[in-house]
Order: sequence, then structure tokens, then C-alpha cells
Amino acid sequence: MEMPDNMDTLLKGLWRENPVFVQVLGMCPVLAVTNTVINSLVMGIATTFVLVMSNISVSAFRSIIPKQVRIASYVLIIATFVTVADYVLPAVSLGVHRALGAFVALIVVNCIILGRAESFASRNTMGRSVLDALGMGAGFIMAVLSLGVVRELLGSGTLAGYPVMGPRFEPLVIMVLPAGAFFVLGGWLLLFNWMRERRKARELVPA
Repeated sequence: MEMPDNMDTLLKGLWRENPVFVQVLGMCPVLAVTNTVINSLVMGIATTFVLVMSNISVSAFRSIIPKQVRIASYVLIIATFVTVADYVLPAVSLGVHRALGAFVALIVVNCIILGRAESFASRNTMGRSVLDALGMGAGFIMAVLSLGVVRELLGSGTLAGYPVMGPRFEPLVIMVLPAGAFFVLGGWLLLFNWMRERRKARELVPA
């Protein structure tokens, strides 16, 4: 059965068009800040906030933004909401803001946000643009948490700062280093693609 169009718009970012595991976008924060679950979650929430607000704004002003300056206008809109996130985050948690460092400001150049503004929000209603942003944001949060859980668990023996592996556990230090991010991302991409191919093969088998 085919899903209603609005539901498909919301859910496609989780699986069929996942921004990280399918489109392979936004790799900079995915690789840089996923050494802990908290950092991953906060980056995912901040990115989703900017994505939703920029999609709303681009959709609302799509008829009055000249085509010649649309990309510059989108970047300006995105930068506005990134600045909001960058000011709110230290008020909520200064430690997390320091841990994320410049990567909060770098949300401005995240290809996921600019891509959705150009390919979807600029061509659809505000309601559908919000659904698209929420779906893509949820897919991004799922992806960064997938890396964050594995890297923190194997690299520190903790989850969200709480020890879970016991006193005899020997942490794999490489998992909290940049090389560990590439290893974990490669493993998740392999698993995700295997699951997609298996699903396609199952659909081709006649009932």
C-alpha cells in the first residue's frame, strides 16, 4: 500500500532518503562531533531546528525571492537561525557548546539544510516543507546517534556519560578519535545498504 503523500514526505528522511546513510550529506559534523551521545544529540537537535525554521522561511518567501539571488538569500536565512542556535546553546549548556566548538556555526554550510531549501522548500507549501524538514531532521538525529552510541560505548565504556561496561572493560581509544568515526560510519553504511538491498530483493520475489 502506498502511504499518503504527507506521511511519505515526513518519513522518507528516516529511510528511503536518509540524509546521512543514503544521500551521504553533512559528513563534517557526523564525523567530528559524534564521539559522545550528548554531543550527537545536541548537534542533531540544533541542525533540525535550523532545518525546520529555514524551510518555513524559504517556503514563505519563495514567491518574492528573485531567482538570481536565491542561494544567497537561503544562506542568509540559514545563518540567521544558526546564530539563534549558537546563542541559545551556551545558555542551556556551556560545556556542550564548548565541546561542539565551531561545528555549531558550521551548520550554515551544512549541505542537508541548503539542499532541502533549494530542492523542496522553494517549491512546496509551508506545511509540506515543515514535514520534509522534520523527517530529514529525524533521519539526521538517528544517524548521528547511531555513531555516537557506538563510539562512546566502545571508546569510553559509557552512554551519555554513565558507565555501562564495567570496571574490566578496556576502552578502544581509536573510537573517540577521527579514525574511529570513519570506521563506525563505514560499518553503518554497510549495514544500511545491505538492509536496503535485502528489502529490494524481497520485494522482487513474487508473493
